[in-house]
Amino acid sequence: MATTYTYQPVDGGLMCDPEPDGGQVTSLVLYPGPERDGIPTAASTGVSRLVNGRYAFSLPDGLPDGRYWAVATFIPARGAPPVTDRTVRLDLPAGSGLLASPEQVADELGMPLPLSAAQREELRAVIAKAQADVSGYLGRPVIPRPEILRSVVPLFGYHLADPRAWPAPSYDDIATVLSYTPTTEGRYDVRLLVGLHAAEEEPIVRYVVAHAGELVRNKPGSASGERRVTSVSAEGQSISYDAAPASGQAGSLPALDSLAGYRKRLYRPIVGAPAVAWPYGRGRRYSRW
Repeated sequence: MATTYTYQPVDGGLMCDPEPDGGQVTSLVLYPGPERDGIPTAASTGVSRLVNGRYAFSLPDGLPDGRYWAVATFIPARGAPPVTDRTVRLDLPAGSGLLASPEQVADELGMPLPLSAAQREELRAVIAKAQADVSGYLGRPVIPRPEILRSVVPLFGYHLADPRAWPAPSYDDIATVLSYTPTTEGRYDVRLLVGLHAAEEEPIVRYVVAHAGELVRNKPGSASGERRVTSVSAEGQSISYDAAPASGQAGSLPALDSLAGYRKRLYRPIVGAPAVAWPYGRGRRYSRW
């Protein structure tokens, strides 16, 4: 099964969806270094448009784990010149259930790439710990679950890519339509993702990366990303480290409560207060008089 990379085209600083405007997303080429030149490591084997305006590139199997620098090419609209995007970076393997890659944490720590297998495993472990802290604070999973609706009829007045068009199993959570396939007359099979897709939320990813790096720095005996020493006493009896910015200052670690907006809101019906039964009162309906 080929690895899939999801890409969002950006033209002129704005996100765009080329296909409805007569354009096309054409290629994705992977290179081994940030210069993005020389012999490519791999190229996409196919691209398909997702219902949310993103494009899924299929990559060949067998690519080693690590970071790749890529060049994406697309035509934003009919008659427009091709656009070359040289800002794409891929960290493989993808789809591991982690919100960040070991390479992202290595960037935070200033560790050189490529990572060894032992370094990658160490960083995966601390990413999972930071991710668990986020999930515990939010009180919800940070990986959405798949749902399939079979032979359902969409509600009138909504676009088929809008989750409100379908009888979703959980209206109290985030739902994303992945695909809708017509079956019989007027009916569809619909694939949904239900829940918080935290890997696409930059504040959550930023928190996980920053605190995973902090876990590595504070680990006794860790040789990765140690704090910078500013002074040492003559006999080495005291050591001073570079002070971290205070909370709220530029460059400080994001606080856990900065993710409060992602906590799931619970909606519960208000049960009517009991009242005197008819004919001495108006039953259970609330009335001021």
